[in-house]
Amino acid sequence: MGRGIPKYAVRITDRWRIVEMSGWDRDAIDLVEPGFIEFSADGTGQFGFIAVRGWLDSRPVERDDRPAVEFTWEGVDEGDQVSGRGWAVLVDDETIEGHLFFHLGDDSTFRAEPFTPADSVDG
Repeated sequence: MGRGIPKYAVRITDRWRIVEMSGWDRDAIDLVEPGFIEFSADGTGQFGFIAVRGWLDSRPVERDDRPAVEFTWEGVDEGDQVSGRGWAVLVDDETIEGHLFFHLGDDSTFRAEPFTPADSVDG
């Protein structure tokens, strides 16, 4: 059974290029592929950076009257099972900012922008 996404949150539903993280530099973020986070209208999504790949279960919310999502995730980090939670908020039409937490592990803020034609991503 699918969930609808409120109209105010539609603008965050997209694939975003992670351009900055507090926990890792840009070379590390893009180690395997260009770092990204994606939010789908059905509440699912995914992200990838360094050697981490995660799959999201997200819910639309508002933070400071701006469209946002809160999510849990599970995935793999160099073959090891990992999980966590996070959130992202639409700063403007060109930027989202958020925080990603690993269960019992690291955490990092992130900033992401829309993909450009120069960014290539499998997926």
